Amino acid sequence: MAIVPTGGTMATSTITDVTPGSTAVGNPTVSKTQARIGWVLSGLTIAFMLFDAAGKLALETHVIDATTKIGYPLAAIRPIGLIALLCTALYALPHTAVLGAVLLTGFYGGAVASKIRIEDPLFSSILFAVYMGLIAWGGLYLRDDRLRALLPFRR
Repeated sequence: MAIVPTGGTMATSTITDVTPGSTAVGNPTVSKTQARIGWVLSGLTIAFMLFDAAGKLALETHVIDATTKIGYPLAAIRPIGLIALLCTALYALPHTAVLGAVLLTGFYGGAVASKIRIEDPLFSSILFAVYMGLIAWGGLYLRDDRLRALLPFRR
């Protein structure tokens, strides 16, 4: 549902259904090409996060080394992997994809803060999580008509 202004001088509005494929807010529906590109970008996000979560849950040596270098104790690695897996699952499901994207954004923000704290290189390390967030939100934006209605880009 979305609140769509009905006009007039008073601040009145009505609530209308904004379902995938509708143009209640004036946005065109998602084309097949946009939806495919969106799913490819989302698929990259999901694949990366599953790989990351699996490494943390399996306590792979390189994951232990990297995570403890950042300053996290060994006991925190599996819970972080579980959180990553949960956020990714929510992102992968269409009905909870926006919630998953919000949670992944928080997860990526924690990664950025951790990398800044240990003074890692900016473009290759610190901003990697920012790049992942842009890919995740870009994929969701291209495949979800409701998100496009909520955050329209004007021409």
